[in-house]
Amino acid sequence: MTNPVPGTLAWFEVATSDPDTAVKFYGSLFDWMFNADGPAASGGMDYRNITASGADKPMGGIFGTRGQVPDHAVFYILVADVEATCADAEQLGGSVVSKHLDPGPGAPTFAYLRDPAGNTFGVFAPPAA
Repeated sequence: MTNPVPGTLAWFEVATSDPDTAVKFYGSLFDWMFNADGPAASGGMDYRNITASGADKPMGGIFGTRGQVPDHAVFYILVADVEATCADAEQLGGSVVSKHLDPGPGAPTFAYLRDPAGNTFGVFAPPAA
């Protein structure tokens, strides 16, 4: 597996109020493995990284919403600069749904955008090394 470059579809997320059922479904269907990420293991946000069988890195995640947002799935594109990408999207007729430019130590910056047709997607930049 190579490191993705900016402009690459690099992550996806399934947000659900029933993460245990999602894990069972996707794990059985695609032989995916799941690991709790960060605070999830200690009672914080319920986020489970998804790794394909035989892969060395996660490719996505299951987000347990606890019913706080509607169930959905979203893809994320790797970008060099989240803020600049948000500005470019707006110039091209899209909109910014939300920006998270200071998510905390070790976490990537990210934003949810909407294309001119109303489709929501995410962009992210890896955390600084």
